Amino acid sequence: MLVLARKPGERILIGDDVTITIVRIGPNAVRIGIEAPRHMNIVREELCEKVALAEKPARAESSETATEKPPKK
Repeated sequence: MLVLARKPGERILIGDDVTITIVRIGPNAVRIGIEAPRHMNIVREELCEKVALAEKPARAESSETATEKPPKK
């Protein structure tokens, strides 16, 4: 992992098309701004984890439904 020290207003460039700007540094958090192409998906890690946990039971239900045989008439 690359660890950098930055001050408010300073930027980090990733490749040719992603810029991360340090907007504000508070006592418990750093506020950053991200400029990236629209096709790039930028998601906070905790949201990815919530979505994965929410999809897990849904996947199990859909696989159970898919394997059930229709009732005989």
